[in-house]
Amino acid sequence: MSDLKETMLIGSEGIKKTILHGGTGDIPKFTTGAKVTFHFRTQLCDDERTVIDDSRVVGTPMEIVIGNMFKLDIWEALLSSMRVGEVAEFWCDTIHTGVYPLVSKSMRRIAEGKDPVEWQVHTCGMANMFAYHSLGYEDLDELMKEPKPLFFVLELLMVQQPSEYNRESWALSDEERLKVVPVLHGQGNKLFKQGRYQEAAQKYKEALICIKNVQTKEKAWDVPWLKLEKMANTLTLNYCQCLLRMEEYYEVIEHTTDIINQHPGVAKAYYLRGKAHKEVWNEAEARQDFSRVLDLDPGMKKAVKKELAVLSMRMEEKNQEDKNTYKGIDLWCGAVLDYKTGVQQKLHSSTIRCRPPSINHWC
Repeated sequence: MSDLKETMLIGSEGIKKTILHGGTGDIPKFTTGAKVTFHFRTQLCDDERTVIDDSRVVGTPMEIVIGNMFKLDIWEALLSSMRVGEVAEFWCDTIHTGVYPLVSKSMRRIAEGKDPVEWQVHTCGMANMFAYHSLGYEDLDELMKEPKPLFFVLELLMVQQPSEYNRESWALSDEERLKVVPVLHGQGNKLFKQGRYQEAAQKYKEALICIKNVQTKEKAWDVPWLKLEKMANTLTLNYCQCLLRMEEYYEVIEHTTDIINQHPGVAKAYYLRGKAHKEVWNEAEARQDFSRVLDLDPGMKKAVKKELAVLSMRMEEKNQEDKNTYKGIDLWCGAVLDYKTGVQQKLHSSTIRCRPPSINHWC
């Protein structure tokens, strides 16, 4: 009777299990640290049994680590009742499904090739969600506003004990994550010095994800949270230095702006953003950022002076190139219609020599 109770989750509040296909062997040991691989399909409890998510459609099974504070902890309980190869349907009441929209968002971002925690890299994820009143998916927004019972159809593929697989950063405990951060940081620094910028960026990013996963469990702006935030900012700025070398200038501007918005006193963020603006010809923005660097850290005067000299030289070269581009271009007829005013404007020698056949407003 106890085996049946364990298998069918008899007596579990808000859960009803139906076995669709029996598995093999005994129920595996779901010890802390075990990695569980499974397929899932999530459906509404409507007449159409509307499918919300389906890992088989995506083509990649789900993996979770037991005891690793997975947001949808009910899945651990459901999977722990299954045998390998078993397919079962679980009806779960709203007491178990309230956080599903947040979990689904992360899974969908992975399927779209996006970073599942990118939305929480520089801001608190929950605060970000409430600020914009949307998860970015209409069906998930509806579920977030009005939680509903859901069907989970799970197929257990494999259970691996901690010693049977190489643990990636996402599979680590919080304590293990914090221990691995300085290791990843050091590896990133070494790779950067070797000129292997893409590999270094990956190390910094992995360390950053470890920190942010821990930080989301702390209360925003409390001392533990701020300590982690300082570590995260350092890693983000190192990551941005890699992006500069990889010529990903607009991404640098985005990340440094995030830091500046949260922590306007970080001189290095302004410095790296200024360098990125310089590379994309944003002269005014670059000069403004470099000026702010000097306000915050006069000790960077020499570095800023060098960057401003390069900026002036590059802008001069660009202006000369623009002049050369228009050099020798003659007037076609000396005037052109101004669309805003409807008045013909006299031109200098800056219009094209030949009348384009598709343009009929030349005088």
